[in-house]
Parts: sequence; C-alpha cells; structure tokens
Amino acid sequence: MVTIYCITLAGFIVLERLLELMLAARNKSRMLAMGAQEFGRNHYPLFFVLHTGWLLGWIYEALVYDSLNRYWYIWIAIFILAEVLRYWCIKSLGTFWNTRILVVPGGKVVRCGPYRFISHPNYVAVTLELLSVPLVFDAWMTALVAVCINAVLLLGIRIPKEEEALRLLE
Repeated sequence: MVTIYCITLAGFIVLERLLELMLAARNKSRMLAMGAQEFGRNHYPLFFVLHTGWLLGWIYEALVYDSLNRYWYIWIAIFILAEVLRYWCIKSLGTFWNTRILVVPGGKVVRCGPYRFISHPNYVAVTLELLSVPLVFDAWMTALVAVCINAVLLLGIRIPKEEEALRLLE
C-alpha cells in the first residue's frame, strides 16, 4: 500500500514541477521581451540537484522502509497548505512568477497576496514541501538533509541575490 501512495504522490509532484517549469519558461520569455535581466544564473542548477535528490531520496526511503508515518495525515495537510501558499504566490506574481531571478527595468516589487506579509513566501512553501512529503513516509533522513541544504542555498545564495536584484526596482 505504501508503494501505491509513494508512486501516486511522486507522480503528482513530478507532473506539478514539469507544469511549473513550463509556466516559468513562458513567463521568462515574456519578461525577456520586456527587457528583463537575469540574476544568479550560476546557482540555478543547484536547486535542480536539490529537488531531484529530494525526490529520489524520499522515494527510496519510502520503498525501503515501507512505512507510513503514524501522523501521515498531518504531514499531508502541511503539504496541501504549502501547495495553497505556493499557488497563491504564483497567482500574486502573475507573469512575473519564475523559478529564476528575473527583473524587468521599471518594474515594481509585488506587495500583494502573501507578499504583504513576508518577502519570500514561496520559499516558505517549498521548505514545507521538502519537509512534509518525506515525513509522510518516515523518510527522516531525506527531510533533514533536504531542508538543511535548502536553507544553505536560500539563505547563503538565493535570497541575497534576489534582494540585490530587487533593489534595482526601488
């Protein structure tokens, strides 16, 4: 039964990520046509490695340990809340949502939706995903490693680069 849940959730996440990458590519083209500049291109592949490792890690742990966490429903609820937050971010940013750091000259910093409350709500959502999905299957090692690597990449590289890029809009 765990295998079916694992494959179903993994399939959903892979499909979701592919659709988001397609949306990001479309938005990137639109933004580049508006004269956008990209920042932090060099660190972008690190997030692909992180997310691929995360996906493979929790799938491996789920299949090896064949275990659902006794509180799996709480972890699924947190995952769903993270998804709601993430899609709220995507809707709030509209054409400016992207997986890359792109800044259109003369653009404005978005201050609506979840951005009214915190500067980087999408990163909160992704962190909650990286934590909650593995814990559905008692994949503690994957959850711990992924959240720690994500924190290092976000706090050490991505957010400072994004803040630098956003200062151009002020």
